[in-house]
Order: sequence, then C-alpha cells, then structure tokens
Amino acid sequence: MSSPEDSRVGVIRIEGTNCEDESAQAFASLGCDVEKVHLKQLVGEVEPSNCRNLSDYDALYFPGGFSSGDYVRAGAIFASRMKSGLKTQIDDFISSGKPVLGICNGFQILVELGALPGSDKGTTKIPDAVLHTNDSNRFEARHVNLKVNSSNKSFFLDKYEADQVLAIPNAHAEGKLILDKDKLEEIEKNNQVAFRYCNSEGSLGAGYPWNPNGAPNDIAGITNSKGNVLGMMPHPERVFHGWQHTDWTSSVIDPDGPGDGRPLFEGVVEFLCK
Repeated sequence: MSSPEDSRVGVIRIEGTNCEDESAQAFASLGCDVEKVHLKQLVGEVEPSNCRNLSDYDALYFPGGFSSGDYVRAGAIFASRMKSGLKTQIDDFISSGKPVLGICNGFQILVELGALPGSDKGTTKIPDAVLHTNDSNRFEARHVNLKVNSSNKSFFLDKYEADQVLAIPNAHAEGKLILDKDKLEEIEKNNQVAFRYCNSEGSLGAGYPWNPNGAPNDIAGITNSKGNVLGMMPHPERVFHGWQHTDWTSSVIDPDGPGDGRPLFEGVVEFLCK
C-alpha cells in the first residue's frame, strides 16, 4: 500500500479555467503530489523541458471555469483540442482504470470528449450526451442539496454514507444533462448515476429550485460503467472544509471539521493508495 505523496494528480487547465487552485489544494491537503498543467504542455506547444504526458499522472482532474469562454458549447473547444492531440493517451488512461474527475466545466469537457457516459475502452467517437442550458435560462449560483446514490459502487463515493444528503455549492448556466431515452435507461440500469439533486430532507423529484437545471431523474453527476470516471456539476472543492458549508454558523456544523466535498477527494486518494 502506497502513501498519498506517491500519488501524482494532474489538474488540467486552459485559458478560461478558474477553479484549478482550490482543486489542487484539495488534493494537496490530503498529501498528494499535485501539478497544475496547461493543455499546451500536453500537446507539445511549449519548450521540451515543460512538456508533459498524461501517463505522468496517477489521476486527472478537470476543474471548473469557462474554458475558451464557453464558445460553441461549454467544454467543446477544450474537448476538441484534447481529441485532436491526445485521444490515444486519454483512452489509454481511462481504460487502465486510473481516476478521472471533472467538476462543472470539467464535467462538460468529459461529456464532449465522449468519456461520459463513456466506454470502458475510453471515449466514444461521438458524444452520447450534452449538458444543455438550464431550464431557467439563467446562471444558477447557490448551494444545492445532493443525494449520494448508494447503488453506484465507484470508489469516488466510498467515503460517503449510503444515501447521504450533501450541501454543495453550484454555479452553472449549462448543466442539464440530455441524452436519449435508451442511454438514460442504460445508465440507470448500470447504476452510473452518482449524485441526484434533492431537497433538504433528501426527497427526489422536488423540481426547481432544488433541481437547478431540469436534468432528468434529478441527475447531478454520473460515472462511466467502470466507475473510474466521474463528472458532476456542483463544486465539492468549494466545500472541502466545514467553515465553507452554507450553514457553517449552525450548531450542527463543525466549522473546523470536514466539509461535504472532502469525502469525494478522500475516496480518490484512498483508491490511489491501494
């Protein structure tokens, strides 16, 4: 069994990414060796001494933001640049079982890549889904409640309690997961849904504003069928500490304790250390 410092996490960014610092800090605070790496370093558009390969890392993290200004579609340009220069590398990384995590814009990137809902062999040639404009037609920025789907056995969820209800910050305009009926039935059958929007009591189907974007079946995050790729719209890195909780002044919240987002990162690190 290895230690966290033996695990190297690559936080992948381009112009417009804006959540890389807190994302890197989450892993670093758990002892991991973290590097923020620009896409240009991975496709050879820098000096040779600054070039990197995806194989340099044990886990990949795609943070939130507005990569390339969200032009065309959120995450589309980032994904296109990766496909054109790194498709074989990303397919090999995913098929090897290494963790890949995408948050908000990172989720959008993974969907555009075809990594989610995805294939055990890596990415699909054509995306099976899209993250569409919220039903409210506006940017939704506030905390949301999520229910952990205990039927999903991915290591990402290992540190959460079964059906635990979380309060996680949310900030997006294009978060409604859209996929055809057969694909939706498939991911439900395969227990690929990781998180669902719910009300504060954990009840599903509560509608807006509990579900901020109108996603079917209240889907907030999914994994691939293998369970090593996870994408979600809310931001767990923004509630890593108890004092970041929306109700941190409440007597039931320990501001010095862990936040609701921390167990997600702990699940990744525990997996890497096995």
